[in-house]
Amino acid sequence: MLESIKNFGVEWSGVATILFMVIIAFFLWRTLKLMPKTKPVQIKPETKSSVGWEDIAGVEDAKGELQEVVEFLRDPKHFRRLGAKVPKGVLLHGPPGTGKTMLAKAVAHESGAEFFSQSAASFVEMFAGLGAARIRRLFREARKATPAIIFIDELDAVGGRRGSDISGEREQTLNQLLVEMDGFTSSGDLVVMAASNLLEKLDPALLRPGRFDRQVFVAPPDVAGREEILRVHTADKPLRDVDLGKVAARTSGLTGADLANLANEAAIRCARRRGLALSDEDFDQALERIVAGVQSRRVLNSHEKRVVAYHEAGHALCAELLPDVDRVHKISIVPRGQALGYTLNLPEEDRYLKTREELVDHMTVLLGGRVAEQLVFGAVTTGASDDLRRVADITRAMVHDYAMGTADTAQKAVVDGAAASEVTLRIRDEQQQELAFEAQRGATDLIVGHRPKLEELAEALLEHEVLERDEIDRLMAGVPRLERRPETGLRVVAAAAHPPPHKR
Repeated sequence: MLESIKNFGVEWSGVATILFMVIIAFFLWRTLKLMPKTKPVQIKPETKSSVGWEDIAGVEDAKGELQEVVEFLRDPKHFRRLGAKVPKGVLLHGPPGTGKTMLAKAVAHESGAEFFSQSAASFVEMFAGLGAARIRRLFREARKATPAIIFIDELDAVGGRRGSDISGEREQTLNQLLVEMDGFTSSGDLVVMAASNLLEKLDPALLRPGRFDRQVFVAPPDVAGREEILRVHTADKPLRDVDLGKVAARTSGLTGADLANLANEAAIRCARRRGLALSDEDFDQALERIVAGVQSRRVLNSHEKRVVAYHEAGHALCAELLPDVDRVHKISIVPRGQALGYTLNLPEEDRYLKTREELVDHMTVLLGGRVAEQLVFGAVTTGASDDLRRVADITRAMVHDYAMGTADTAQKAVVDGAAASEVTLRIRDEQQQELAFEAQRGATDLIVGHRPKLEELAEALLEHEVLERDEIDRLMAGVPRLERRPETGLRVVAAAAHPPPHKR
């Protein structure tokens, strides 16, 4: 019996294998047949987004670059008479939320060209060849409707450097895109626009002239740009005695998307309090919600509340004494988001360069809370984890990117990470530790030298839970700030550091 079963298995094993392969092929065929066949979304001039130049603010440099593309698509004869050709590709790059997609929509609206919009992620498929086929179909339809604009959002999804894709599907899609942009079938009156947050990760073949001729950096807005953006986003909102210039000055570093969210949050808060118009307080509370998070319902016990008060007082005291640190706008020990307390520092102006001393001062403020805990309670808590992470990021950038370590070995530390020797890595670690220790020593000196003011700030926080700028001025009245002599770099006492408190 056993022998007959074995013989039966040997005789029919080939048939079973073929049958199994046929079943697999059938299921693969059914899967391919049932896959949705999506086509590029074509937006006609009469149905496309109505975003125009007047709806975009704070990115004047980028608008100036793109207006030439609009003029060419509107009146190409004037440019062709001089032998000029429209750029084949325009790559918008920059931080998230700066308005890259909005700019592409405005170009399509202002030029009157037909607009084909696709996300680069839609080209990435499981089966090889489908992404390349979609690229061919997209360009074929766009060429039938010239003048036209193809916009590919999040280009880095398919435009990354070749050589890292295991399946080959992404690279095959990228190769097809390269051919369509500058191959035998390329033609005029078709502009390819793309947006990416990761320019350094794109394949070099995409960035050469003939593909993306123009690379337009869309930077976060300056203070004037932020004010214009706020005016755009509050045009349909009633305001009551709101100085948008002051709001713009307090929002350094925020992008256009952040400012749109700020205006919306202010309007929501106004509606929640049944107000008829947005006020300065609505914008202040909205900014605090965006920066610090939503107010938490967590209740701290008396010891934890005292530790948080001294921690935040340590941050604030160091910030008030150091010359190159943003002034403290508000101190709070009311839990928000993941933080049990926070010190809100707002810059008085936009700054794009920082010296070594300024970065060390910034780390001194970050470590002020942990140092205050150690001096007052004799132990540190887990509340300084975010401060320590930020200090580590700053010291790494100072050593690896800025050569701001010790004077004799700073240049040796700035080399390619992949080519760094063990000696170089040891130098980097030592310099990072020394920078962190320098900031910690500075925080210790400041807090030990002004211990009574630390106690005053902490006790005021325990009593009121929140201290505004006026109350901070009152507590710090008569305490001089420090300043630095340019010729020696030494800190000396400034004569008039803190203004007298405002009368209420």
